[in-house]
Amino acid sequence: MKNIILSIVALATVAMAAGDINTPHERITEKKADMNSTISVTEKSIYDRIHFKGDLRLRYESIERDDTPDEDNTYRNRYRLRIGAELDLTDKLHFEVGMRSGFANPTSGNQTFEDDENLNDYFFQSLRFNVLGLSYKSGNSTYKVGRQPYLMYRPIKSQLIWDNDVSMNGLNYQYKDDTKIITLGANQPTLEEKSNAQEHVNLFIAQYVHKIKLESAKLNLGAGVYYYDGLKGNTTLFGKDKGNTLDANKLYENDYHMVEAFGELQFKGVFGKPLKFAAGLVYNVGADENNFGYDLAVQLGKAKKVEDWQVKYSYTDLQEDATYGAYSDSDNFGGGTAAKGHAIRAKYKFGKNTYLAGNFFFNKLYESRSKDSSLAVEPDYKRVQLDMIIKF
Repeated sequence: MKNIILSIVALATVAMAAGDINTPHERITEKKADMNSTISVTEKSIYDRIHFKGDLRLRYESIERDDTPDEDNTYRNRYRLRIGAELDLTDKLHFEVGMRSGFANPTSGNQTFEDDENLNDYFFQSLRFNVLGLSYKSGNSTYKVGRQPYLMYRPIKSQLIWDNDVSMNGLNYQYKDDTKIITLGANQPTLEEKSNAQEHVNLFIAQYVHKIKLESAKLNLGAGVYYYDGLKGNTTLFGKDKGNTLDANKLYENDYHMVEAFGELQFKGVFGKPLKFAAGLVYNVGADENNFGYDLAVQLGKAKKVEDWQVKYSYTDLQEDATYGAYSDSDNFGGGTAAKGHAIRAKYKFGKNTYLAGNFFFNKLYESRSKDSSLAVEPDYKRVQLDMIIKF
């Protein structure tokens, strides 16, 4: 326990110091301000062409479910470290690189502090590349090749289909202007470092978002198609089925060809705070049953300036094969599908680069995910996360 406390204090101190000096954080701001500058990138020094960013999250987490003995419930201290850099090769071409803790987990950078090990024994071993590629920007278009963060638009950051931390491995394109967003991509999830699938899997994405300005609000309407090629009859990609249906040989029983539709309504000022409503659904045409899911959400506030706060409530219901569970929200339900329930997420900005946050999940798992198959029950699943986040 002593090592854990000392490690948290040391990491927090370093990160706070980095956020207070005018280095990485300010350089990113300066880069954005210089985008319209007449000075060519090639005329700048190498120092001015490299831009750094990162964040550290310290988390206390509890997980309780009523189909396991009390001693099997989880209570732990965790951290997530993300660091990244961008090198301007030309005015339009950029090399992007990022590392994240978590031993290459595709949907999480969380790493548990170990009571019986020194932090140095696993801290650097935990870091893996989650971004490594080229980005070319021309007008309203962006082209990305390599390992990059997802580009898909998510209403109020919904994780119905895509977890916050998912990376795309392939070639992706996005066009964005004041009226629409178009996203296309061809990727290969089995390029993930932790993938152990028997056969390669391809993922093709296409999404369209139409943005409408109303008298006192903004309305975003969107639809998407996400086509996995190679999942049916394949082994699980990352060792766990995450709620999806497997056959007697532990192979995927269905294809995952998902169709998405959503709407998002944004009000700029209600009670002096921005207010958003969103509804989304997903339907998997690659499965004949248990293939539908939806998400309803509302968010008040935005933690943008010091002392600002935000709170979001959502209700989600995902049938077993509505979406590909290994890439959907890794926190709600314990990750994956075959569950329904409530999520409350709150955040408060109490410093220039420092936040406090809390996530509370009250779920009902489907009978297919019960750890006691002899009982025909839907287990209760409760999860609490208390965070301190430092950006630098």
